Amino acid sequence: MRGNRVQLITFRLCSRGCSSLFSVPVTPSADYLGQCRALVEAVEHQQSAIQQAADWFAETILAGRMVHLFGCGHSRILVEEMWPRYGSFPGFNPIVELSLTFHNPVVGPNGQRQAMFLENVSGLAERILRNFDVTSRDAALLASSSGCNIVPIEMAEGFQKRGTKVVVIISKQHSAASRSRHPNGKKLPDFADLVLDTGAPAGDAMVRIDGLETPVSPGSTVGGCMLVNSIKAEVAWRLTRAGQPPKVLTAGAVVGAQRAVELFESAYDEHARRLAMLYEKLGMRDEV
Repeated sequence: MRGNRVQLITFRLCSRGCSSLFSVPVTPSADYLGQCRALVEAVEHQQSAIQQAADWFAETILAGRMVHLFGCGHSRILVEEMWPRYGSFPGFNPIVELSLTFHNPVVGPNGQRQAMFLENVSGLAERILRNFDVTSRDAALLASSSGCNIVPIEMAEGFQKRGTKVVVIISKQHSAASRSRHPNGKKLPDFADLVLDTGAPAGDAMVRIDGLETPVSPGSTVGGCMLVNSIKAEVAWRLTRAGQPPKVLTAGAVVGAQRAVELFESAYDEHARRLAMLYEKLGMRDEV
């Protein structure tokens, strides 16, 4: 269906013993949904990598440490999909820089041009990481559709220098078709211990429309959200099996209003305690 050209699909209707043939157009929305089904298959084929990521993340959380999450631009969506939201639990440190992700003004102060410029400023990643006492007991999950912008690349490099296991989510097709902004030509997978693929095409947008020069409707968020939630489910299973079931943010419609409040408060308190450990020895490793 890719490159939607309003194709026709033939159906047979049976009514009162009679049958007839008719055709209906494949709409752009049907085209998009069909391609999303292909993204589901792309994620399904990465089960071994999902299991490995879950092993590392569960090990980090069981050790009382945190899995660091980072993404520039719209990749921040995957960060917030992982934590905090309904169906998620403590153990993850969402690192979201507003200067790199605050897109709604579009132009003017805090506009998109500035954000796109800043995500390719060398050295910014290290200034971000300087805020945390990252150790080899931690893990990291970084998202970038192209894997070619400097800040996420240097974030992954910085994590690896600290001995942290790094899992990255990219679109392999988009990354392969894109030029790295890194001075050495490196891409995000070059600083990854494990690479996951959203399955999105080069350029991300998946639907072509006759008379429109460029495609619309991206797919990386769909594939990326399936990946992070698959990992999340596997981590929850591992924590529960280890006798440390996670405190899951859950709606009152599921557990009742009082229990929902209890879960939220206890989950936020645990997050605060885990986060405090990232500041406790900050800078001490650099002291002589």
